[in-house]
Amino acid sequence: MAKNGRKSKKKIIIFSAIGLVLVVLVLLVFLGSKKDTVTTVQTEKIQKRTITQIVSATGKIQPETKVKINAEVSGEIITLAVREGQRVNRGQLLVRIKPDAYQAGMERAQAATAMAEANLRKAQADYTRAKELYGKKLVSDSELELSKTSYEGAKASFDQSSASLKESKETFSKTTIYAPMDGVVSQLNSELGERVSGSTFTQGTEIMTIADLTRMEARVDVGENDVVLVAVGDTAKIDVDSYPDRKFIGTVSQIANTAKSRGLGTQDEVTNFEVRILLKTPQGISFRPGMSMAADIETETHMNVFAVPIQSVTVRLPKEEKKPEAAQDAGGVKLDTKKTTKKEEDKLEEVVFVVADGKVKTIPVKRGLSDDAYVEVKGEKLDSAEVVSGPFKAINRDLEVGSAVKVENKTVKRTGASAEAEKK
Repeated sequence: MAKNGRKSKKKIIIFSAIGLVLVVLVLLVFLGSKKDTVTTVQTEKIQKRTITQIVSATGKIQPETKVKINAEVSGEIITLAVREGQRVNRGQLLVRIKPDAYQAGMERAQAATAMAEANLRKAQADYTRAKELYGKKLVSDSELELSKTSYEGAKASFDQSSASLKESKETFSKTTIYAPMDGVVSQLNSELGERVSGSTFTQGTEIMTIADLTRMEARVDVGENDVVLVAVGDTAKIDVDSYPDRKFIGTVSQIANTAKSRGLGTQDEVTNFEVRILLKTPQGISFRPGMSMAADIETETHMNVFAVPIQSVTVRLPKEEKKPEAAQDAGGVKLDTKKTTKKEEDKLEEVVFVVADGKVKTIPVKRGLSDDAYVEVKGEKLDSAEVVSGPFKAINRDLEVGSAVKVENKTVKRTGASAEAEKK
């Protein structure tokens, strides 16, 4: 009996201890849930910097001036006086096309013109004599009119023959092609003995291209959203694939007025505008048509302005507009009110988070220019403030006014225009 009593007492003590442990655990969980969540962040002190807005684009290097030499008459190439890569001067012989048929046509036109000229002289003499006789009343009105008609017909025939002769001479002259400008034969498409075709109404065979390689330009495609930022005269920094360790300088010389579209009518439709950048070619550098390149066009620069890392700027509702995370309806059921309505989206303001005494607060800002790393900001109390620069998830979603934070900064290597400005 006493033994059973001792067992019951022991069980009571064990269960009481277990219950006490459970109560302590519940209290710890409850009290722990009441503590603020501490978010680990990185910060950076707001400083004044030089911000250069950049529009990036890719394209090809081409001569500023180039001329395609096309055949204007058909025939066999009997003289090809140049080779690809050769420098030529204006007026230099390039190509001669077999002229035999065109020479024969010109000679026929010359003979026809000579005959028409003889007929015209005879008709003119007859008409002059008829007018004299008519004045003496020795010929009738009809005879005078007939002589006049013969003269006018002969004149028309002569004019027609002269026009044909002029045309045949011009066609014959097209069998010999001379260089229209100083430059280099950048592309040679035909060979000696090859037959080329030419027509008045269609483009003839392309024989070669002559380019002025002393003035080269970069031709890049800029998107429709960025092209409005670019202006003639803007400076561009050029990377050419063939010269990986060099940067070249250029100036925007021309902006297309008409767009070039790809994938028209599809989801992949792209609208670009061609921008031409005149290159400054250093001595010893030889650019060739078609080289691939990338350009950073510096569209605008603001000096000595407050700037923060691009990811530091986010959006939040103004303090007075901030709504509770959950609200009670008439029946006491909690309603989710976290979703932002369209009306509330219109009230969102851009802010940066700054750290003070282990907590964060927001400073409303307005964006200015941005480069690839920093964005210009305007607002109050920005000087020397410690702005939250990461992680992105914390800035974009987690942090609110009053959130507790722990700062753990690591050395971050900055790149781009702002880094260059810092060195200066």
